Formats: sequence, structure tokens, C-alpha cells
Amino acid sequence: MQIEQHMPCENPLWPCAMTGAVACLSGFDGLAVVVHGSSGCYFYPASLVGVPIHGTFLVESEVIFGTESRLMEVIRDLNGRYSQVAVVNTCVPAIMGEDLSALARDGRVLFIDSPGFLGDLEAGYRRALDTIAPVVDPDTPGVNIDGICRTDPFCRGNALEARRLLNLAGAPVAATFCLDRYDAAHRAAPFTVGTNPDLASGVGTWCGSLLGLDAVGETFERLESLVDGVDSRPIKEEIAWADARIQKACGKYLRRFDPPRVVIAAQSAYAAFAKDFLDRYLGADIVCIAARNNPGEDSNGITSTTDFSTIREMILDAEPDLVIGSSYERTLAPGAAFVGLTPPLRGMVLLSSRMIAGVEGALWFMDEVLNACANRNRRSKSENVVHAKDRR
Repeated sequence: MQIEQHMPCENPLWPCAMTGAVACLSGFDGLAVVVHGSSGCYFYPASLVGVPIHGTFLVESEVIFGTESRLMEVIRDLNGRYSQVAVVNTCVPAIMGEDLSALARDGRVLFIDSPGFLGDLEAGYRRALDTIAPVVDPDTPGVNIDGICRTDPFCRGNALEARRLLNLAGAPVAATFCLDRYDAAHRAAPFTVGTNPDLASGVGTWCGSLLGLDAVGETFERLESLVDGVDSRPIKEEIAWADARIQKACGKYLRRFDPPRVVIAAQSAYAAFAKDFLDRYLGADIVCIAARNNPGEDSNGITSTTDFSTIREMILDAEPDLVIGSSYERTLAPGAAFVGLTPPLRGMVLLSSRMIAGVEGALWFMDEVLNACANRNRRSKSENVVHAKDRR
């Protein structure tokens, strides 16, 4: 076996704990991330996080005789370029049982033992964040943002929208987990809002989610009661404005077309958001929901699976008009309308900072849904006309 090609823990539908740790750590400026493992273990997260990371690229001889010297060589090469180094341990060195924790004794190197077999992306993300050990400073003004993840196609957009809303309400932004300077994690504010509850940081007092219009309103009401200077009125005005626009656009759509049959596949929080919006504004028939992660106690009809054959069967049985998910689900229903909500999103140019959280995120999502469904319906109508002419 050539370990460079050995990548047993990654599921292409949803990354493992190792990639989750890299996604968390790579969001901090000034922190070098080293993937301690084979080239396969390096290239998979490197293709998702979109920023430079480093690797030890272990080969067979190092697995046999020990990997510490190779790891120290990589760390030495990073001296002077970064103030802090984070080493993410992968499956092969973890199975070997090498004790590399001594590297972290000087405080400059963080060692995160997060091999893929420990769990899913969320587990690795939290393990890395626990190792960073964020510190709440009661004197730090403002509000933290969490739920930001480098593998998320909405990473930068969600952070921008959360900052916009906080500034609109008069709340300074403190630390952003995880898209910030490394030292900001150790001067966090006492209060936190989240863009993705599946990746809640646990730092400070949780004040609520920004995923969905109702959640945004409730969160800023809570902030207003807890944080001096926060005014929720501008946020409520934006929510009312956005709700009216969405209702008008959806009403126009429903006067021309039937509500869509929908399959949703995404992280559980994003999937629940999509289900709520499609049901509320379009009266959509949500045939099935496949969550990439564990949806928790309140599963609400959500099936937790990353098995491609299971999802394939669900989609083929559903015969959906609209698929919301990744490129994998898109290939299973090529005739359906499609909205990308989770990686991977292949064959698409994604240059702008798209968002799913906040007011603008809600508007973006309904834009995508209505345009995708309307285009599919027009295409189907055009094809029917062509077929009718052919029959003549």
C-alpha cells in the first residue's frame, strides 16, 4: 500500500474530523496549519479551505522508523514566518501511537490529535477550537460571531452579513470564530451570536442564531436586553422589508406555477432553514431531508446520512422538481432545478461572497430558489411545445 494515496476516512459527501480541525484553524490569521500525514490527507482539506496550509507528506519509511523528525523539519521551515503553528494529527500517525504532544510544551506549537476516524467535520472543528482555548475578556466590548467555517461556501458572506447587522444595531464586532486574527480568540467578548448553530463555539453567552428571519429578530431582541447600546429597531425594519419582498415574489411565482417537490441535503441547521423557508413562503412539498451531520434531538423529519447510495435512493424515489444540496445530489436529478447549499459545488464559478445567514442571506436563498424553479418550468414548457410540434 502506498500511503500517499490512502485516504480512508474522508467521505466525499461530508468531510471527517481531520478536515474539520483544519477548517477551524485555517480561519485564523498568523497561525500556520500543518497536516501531519500523507499527501492525500493534505490535499483533501487544502482543496476545500481556500488558503495555504502545510503538510509533512509522510512516506512509507517515515511510518516505519517514526515521523517526529519529519514533523520537526516542517516546523523549523516555518520559523520566522508564523508566530504560532498548529499541527493536525491524521490517521496514520495516530494509529502508530507516536506521542508527539511534547512539541506543544513551548507554547508556540499547538498539537491537535484529530484523525478522521474520530468523527465528522463538526467534531474536528470543535476539537481544534477547544485546543485553541478561547478566552472571554469581560472588558472586551461588542459581540462575537461564530459558526464561520472555511469549508462552507458561505463562509466569508456570512461573516460580512453578521458584521453588517451588528453594526446596524450599534454593536461592535469582537472575535469571529473562525475568521479572525489568532490573538482575537483570546480576547473574546462575553456575548456571542451564530451564523450556523451546528458550529456553535461555546464561547461566551449564546444570544442566538442569525440563520433565518425569525431567528435574526429574536437574537437581536435578546442582544438589546443584554448589551448596552444595542438597538433592535433597524433590524426589525429590515426583517419586515425582506419578508414583504419575499412574500410578493413567491406570490407571483405561485400564480404561474405549482409549489415544487423538494429534496434537501445539507448540514442539519442549513437544511432546517431551507425547509422552513420553502414551506412558509412557497408551500413546498418537502419530500425528504438528508443531513450530513447528526441533527440532534429535534430531528423534525431529517434523516442523518452521508451514504451516497441512500441519498440516491431517496432522490430517485422522490422525483423532485427542486434539489437543494451539493454537486452529488445535482447529478442524481439532472432534470430538477438546483440550488447549491453545501460542498462540494463543482462546475460553478463562486467568486462573490454569498451568504445564507442574516437578512441578505434569506433574500439570496429565495432568489436562487425562485430563479432556478422558474427557469426549469420555462424549460419544461418549451420542451413540451417542441414535442407537440414534432408529433404533428
